[in-house]
Amino acid sequence: MTKVLVVEDTPLNMELILEILDGQGFIADSAENGEEAIDRAEKEIYDLILMDIELPGMDGIEVAELIKNMPAYKDVPVIALTAYAMKGDKERLLSKGFHEYISKPIDVPEFIKRLERYRK
Repeated sequence: MTKVLVVEDTPLNMELILEILDGQGFIADSAENGEEAIDRAEKEIYDLILMDIELPGMDGIEVAELIKNMPAYKDVPVIALTAYAMKGDKERLLSKGFHEYISKPIDVPEFIKRLERYRK
């Protein structure tokens, strides 16, 4: 089973993402902010991380960098999940080490299709 950590501070978005993951047979945990995400990553090993970029406190770029510096997460894909959709945002996030960029609002069929690449 593929274990996913979802880092998202908007409750409605979190609920939707968790429902989609559950419906597709993924095991998902949630974190509402960067500190909680780092704490979960230290206690559990995930196969995939879905990271919102605009979070309270640390932004998702910083959180992803801190998690990716943990030895167990060196090769774990982190997907930017963000409302940032301006020209250049995708390239900027990919250059920061994110494996993929998914814009919000989520296109559910496309989201499911892209998640399938990471199924273990």
